[in-house]
Amino acid sequence: MVRAVRIDRHGGPEELQLVDLEVGDPGPGQIRIRHRAIGLNYIDVYQRSGLYPFPMPLTLGMEGAGVVEAVGEGVTHLKEGDRAVYCGSPPGSYSEARLIPAALVCQLPDAISFETGAAMMLKGLTAQYLLKKTLPMEGLQQGDFVLFHAAAGGVGLIACQWARLLGLRLIATAGSPEKCQMALDHGASHAIDYRQEDFAARVAEITGGQGVKVVYDSVGKDTFDKSLECLRPFGLMASFGNASGPVPPFAPASLAKKSLYLTRQTLFNHYNTRERAQAMADDLFSVVASGEVKIDIHQRYPLADVQQAHRELEARKTTGCSILLP
Repeated sequence: MVRAVRIDRHGGPEELQLVDLEVGDPGPGQIRIRHRAIGLNYIDVYQRSGLYPFPMPLTLGMEGAGVVEAVGEGVTHLKEGDRAVYCGSPPGSYSEARLIPAALVCQLPDAISFETGAAMMLKGLTAQYLLKKTLPMEGLQQGDFVLFHAAAGGVGLIACQWARLLGLRLIATAGSPEKCQMALDHGASHAIDYRQEDFAARVAEITGGQGVKVVYDSVGKDTFDKSLECLRPFGLMASFGNASGPVPPFAPASLAKKSLYLTRQTLFNHYNTRERAQAMADDLFSVVASGEVKIDIHQRYPLADVQQAHRELEARKTTGCSILLP
């Protein structure tokens, strides 16, 4: 029996309950992993609230790091005793141990701690596919401007550093002077406090009226319209989250004035095979192990305090990465 956090119905943080669950032996293609650290992500809130509905009961959590305890038939890239890390479906990382399909689990390099591994996979791989794969028509070259919302969050702080490494000029938005400074300290070229300034007007000023090639937006409803204003002709609006709520229906003709492109991205359409998972993870492991991209863990919560963790995450009181400790 292991301790795990489960919900029996969609709702608020009060639905998160610590329970005892039995974990059996891995079947074909599975491993059993004993967690040393568990990632906390906004997608967990979507799944808890019902924005992303799942059958009940549900053990939450999309990300974790630990030690492989047992390996099922057909698994060849992992063995008992390996340090391992993963992100992906099905949920279930809010637990001391679990069974999980092995295909999306990777060996964790010795140079990277369990806490860093658990904090970085979903957020770091998101930054990777955005900056490396979700590109405007003409691509991105050194010196290009991009706009990144919620830049003081876990994905944002990684993206600030990785964009600087790629030679991009990242314009960050965040909700306080302190968060803006954090984005600048991590490599953003400019930072805009969206609570105090019109970010579309500031982007126009920063870019000399040209606009940015791409907007990376995990906020959703509150930032969508003005983000379109920030784009240059043939620019790309890359939506990848709904922190303020889903984007309402809109007329495609609103894209016509500047012939804009729009995409709604998810990590798990990129990170969906053993080969792709390993290649993306290797790219992330490389920049983290080198020190060029640092993973800032600003919040650590015992697994038993998961309700508090969700409340602080939803209230935007967290910065950088957060983890749960079993």
